[in-house]
Amino acid sequence: MCGRFFLQRDPAGLAQYMEVTGVPPNFPPSWNVAPTQDSPVVRYNAKDGARHMDLLRWGLVPRWAKDTSGAAKLMNARADGIAEKPSFRDAFAKRRCIVPADGFYEWRQEGARKQPYAVALASGEPMALAGLWEGWQQPDGSWLRTFSIVTTDANEKQALVHHRMPVILPPELWPAWLGEEEASPEELQDFLHPSPAEELACWPVPARVGKFSENDAGLIARDPTAQPPPELNDPSPYEPR
Repeated sequence: MCGRFFLQRDPAGLAQYMEVTGVPPNFPPSWNVAPTQDSPVVRYNAKDGARHMDLLRWGLVPRWAKDTSGAAKLMNARADGIAEKPSFRDAFAKRRCIVPADGFYEWRQEGARKQPYAVALASGEPMALAGLWEGWQQPDGSWLRTFSIVTTDANEKQALVHHRMPVILPPELWPAWLGEEEASPEELQDFLHPSPAEELACWPVPARVGKFSENDAGLIARDPTAQPPPELNDPSPYEPR
């Protein structure tokens, strides 16, 4: 699963990297993005043929939902069954998006405690997480736009922490996933596999990341008290070298 991620890049630089059109929303860096919070999402608008970046709320609310109470439970969409499950099938067919992130967190059971780990691309580039989005009309008539992050089976490195991981899309797949290019449901389903283990960096971080109220750059700093296995003790792309 993916229940927490971080995004510390400036909006303008991220918009340039994602090749979006227009002025991106102004959002502060966050080292502890949690479900029900807003975060930037990249979508394709067929009317003007361009990518746009907007702030959407994390936790999908299907169009047919009676209220928003189940949003946090739909923070992730499992790749297996995504085309059939009622909560996700319409979005998978028509409303796919990219969720930018600098990395995500996962917790590993180590003895009597759970040790949190940060996971990022070893290259230091932003992650493009496969996402789905929906619009839900609120009682006052306004629209609430929400998103979910697609997850798949973990690769051999990530499996040491958790058996699931978010789908990280390489740039060559962005046009088809966003709907800029034609792709069959079968082709899109083939995108939803784990990224190669060697592309990821994973390192232990402070336990306080588990608190929603904590949000500062120290959350992605290496935990000096941790004793991780070698496979989970990579150099962080965000540490001075």
